[in-house]
Amino acid sequence: MNLFNLYQQLRQNPMQLLAQKYNIPSNIDTSNPNNIIQYLLNTGQITQAQVNNAMSMRDNPMFKQLFNNK
Repeated sequence: MNLFNLYQQLRQNPMQLLAQKYNIPSNIDTSNPNNIIQYLLNTGQITQAQVNNAMSMRDNPMFKQLFNNK
């Protein structure tokens, strides 16, 4: 899957994309993304370092431009 297709899938249905890699129960409240992050941390599916890396990428101006371009 190329980066553009991945980006489109993420925008259209983020839970479907996450479910391809992570075990996330269907009854989790997805209205707040922090619930998903906390669940993944609590179950050891991701580490705090991974969260920190993602947050620093989120703050990168290049990524901001990509994801705010609606």
